[in-house]
Amino acid sequence: MSMFQQLMAKPWAADQGKLDDLYAGGASSRLAKKLALRVFLAVVTVLFTLLVTAYGGRMVYEDWRPAPQVNLLWANTLVLILSSAALQWAQYSVRRGQMDAMRVGLLAGGAFTVVFLFGQVLAWRQLAMMVYFDVTNPAIAFFYLITGVHGVHLLGGLVAWGRTVAKVWGDFEVAKVRQSVELCTVYWHFLLLVWLVLFGLLFTGNNLDLLLKLCGIR
Repeated sequence: MSMFQQLMAKPWAADQGKLDDLYAGGASSRLAKKLALRVFLAVVTVLFTLLVTAYGGRMVYEDWRPAPQVNLLWANTLVLILSSAALQWAQYSVRRGQMDAMRVGLLAGGAFTVVFLFGQVLAWRQLAMMVYFDVTNPAIAFFYLITGVHGVHLLGGLVAWGRTVAKVWGDFEVAKVRQSVELCTVYWHFLLLVWLVLFGLLFTGNNLDLLLKLCGIR
């Protein structure tokens, strides 16, 4: 069933009841988890879109001063890419029954994510130690807000990642672990895409004109 069909389902109808029987048990649970993730990602997309739009709107004021460039963000971006790639490897491995490789991919993905978050904290400290740091600068306030919100979503992902890791030692049901790995991988890819957009627009130089056009302000 597609997401649209699930949303339009009529459980009170007799025909729908027969259709639901086809997805009873584990299959129904898997569909529900996928749908829940899609809805959550849609909400997160709206949140980050609003943040970027607010950032672009604030840039048009005369008192706007761009935040200084923090070169550590380039290294952090590479680490997040590696994290997403490791989880993709875990998904590839579990689909082929290669459980040892899947475990390695999962652990590597979580480790790279922790390194990324630690790097973001270091970037905050570097920014605070700069001579011309000014907490009243709205650009710096947005820097903390945007990177903080993104980091919180990654921390939430690590909770799901931890539950998945706990399942893959000892006896476990391959189908459930496979879905958990796939959902984690989708979530990490999504947050990587969000970060690349944020980093490309906000933290790599003067992208004022491009950002204002994307936000519909210019």
